[in-house]
Amino acid sequence: MNKVITLGEIMLRLAPEGYYRFVQAHSFGVTYGGGEANVAVSLAGFGIETAFITKLPKHEIGQGAVNKLREFGVDTSFIVRGGERVGIYFLEKGASQRPSKVIYDRANSAIATAQEADFSWDKIFQDAEWFHFTGITPALSDSAAALCLAACKSAKLKGLTVSCDLNYRANLWTREKACKVMSGLMEYVDICIANEEDAFDVFGIKASDSDVTSGKISHDGYKEVAQALIKKFKLKQAAITLRESISANDNNWGAILCKNNDFYISKKYAVHIVDRVGGGDSFSAGLIYANLTGMTEQEGLEFAVAASCLKHTIEGDFNHVCVDEVKKLAGGNASGRVVR
Repeated sequence: MNKVITLGEIMLRLAPEGYYRFVQAHSFGVTYGGGEANVAVSLAGFGIETAFITKLPKHEIGQGAVNKLREFGVDTSFIVRGGERVGIYFLEKGASQRPSKVIYDRANSAIATAQEADFSWDKIFQDAEWFHFTGITPALSDSAAALCLAACKSAKLKGLTVSCDLNYRANLWTREKACKVMSGLMEYVDICIANEEDAFDVFGIKASDSDVTSGKISHDGYKEVAQALIKKFKLKQAAITLRESISANDNNWGAILCKNNDFYISKKYAVHIVDRVGGGDSFSAGLIYANLTGMTEQEGLEFAVAASCLKHTIEGDFNHVCVDEVKKLAGGNASGRVVR
């Protein structure tokens, strides 16, 4: 069976009920989530053997995060226990023209203070086929960036496919530092995944004839972006998710894929959003699954977009869907009619 390793931070997510604003809240609902953890949970749900690598405190909140991953079939046996805190993020859901907001409280979390010596990559990557990380993890600290680099080097030495979702977060680092650090990491990456803004934010590669604020997306412009990423970093594939924001509740959602100078464009979904957090992670998981199971490029892209479309309808960071559900949507069954 194919085995995937993901490395990153799993956080405690605290959110007011429904669409309450932070200043209105009298209580917060608790869930767990984080970029690479979300990918691991999705892949486990698709039947792929998946291990998530991180460092978590030995106390009960850290154990709660481990338990949640285990609940969905993710291998937690390589998680290192130690450090002082679990990272936290607060989420306020947007509605209509009011955007969602995220506030981070993750400084000096266990994974941000982890050291290379905490992990045995030879053991972790034994029998693995794929390694995935995002640009969020190296943004946490210099030691986390060094940890990502060590993992990437080891993965390539062992012949794993390496994928990276750029996932630029302005709240975590500057564009200048992101460019410097990510350029070094991209040397080891085979497949790059980005949203419609990441390539510009991290590498200054801008799509022509597009304006994400107004929701204007040019396929030709993003073909140029994908091609530029492939040329710059000698990638095997580059995929870009394309979100046309109509409002906080309603988006159009699709993606493009470039491989060997060939381009593939997915169908576009009109999505009414329940929870958009983790949408990009579910796309990454879908694309990884498609590659591991031998789908054609067009089939794989449609699978990944359909998986992420469904994620937008599910509360929490994790994408609780199965392969059959994704394939039905990718195949055209988008009516949302009751299944009896």
